[in-house]
Amino acid sequence: MEKSTIEFLPLPKAFFRRDTLIVAPSLLGQFLVRRLAGQILAGRIVEVEAYVGLHDTASHASRGQTARNAVMFGAPGYAYVYLIYGMYHCLNVVTEEEGYPAAILIRAIEPVIGIEAMRNLRGSVEDHQISNGPGKLCQALAIDRRLNGQDLTSSGNLFIAAGDGTTPHDICTSPRIGVRGDNKALQAPWRFFFCDSASLSRKNSGPRRTAD
Repeated sequence: MEKSTIEFLPLPKAFFRRDTLIVAPSLLGQFLVRRLAGQILAGRIVEVEAYVGLHDTASHASRGQTARNAVMFGAPGYAYVYLIYGMYHCLNVVTEEEGYPAAILIRAIEPVIGIEAMRNLRGSVEDHQISNGPGKLCQALAIDRRLNGQDLTSSGNLFIAAGDGTTPHDICTSPRIGVRGDNKALQAPWRFFFCDSASLSRKNSGPRRTAD
């Protein structure tokens, strides 16, 4: 159900200038907001993955800075958008201090405002399938490489806003989905998600709950 009375206030850069593994679960329940053709589209973040430093072999930064991943090495709070399989875009937000490559992939959001517009962008799908995956949410919010480097802490065309407090309580963790790398990267429990959300990209059996 759409909620039109929410006031979207961008999170400050200080929110993202912290340890990535602290920021990642803290992103759950915040809003991803898109201004598109005079309309606001927004969803509650319900699933993320963390990518941390040069030694994380699942990260794009593991082989050093390139033209593609340069935003990861920049200031926190900016969008790192890339294309996979030549057809799907993925949205990340940069974290920690400038010069240290770390980012959080936003894997899924729960549509809150502008649901019909999102559905039109995605095609005829159930509400819980509109944005239950990194490529799907980028389609639903018309996010592509043109938004790479966007400041997500200002009230522009794409930003992350503070949540309204109406979020599920339990947070679960699991290894990241579909990554490549060494055993440490494959086993790191750096996927964070609301355990019972209907909008997850993938369900897990017996997920581990984080401490309150």
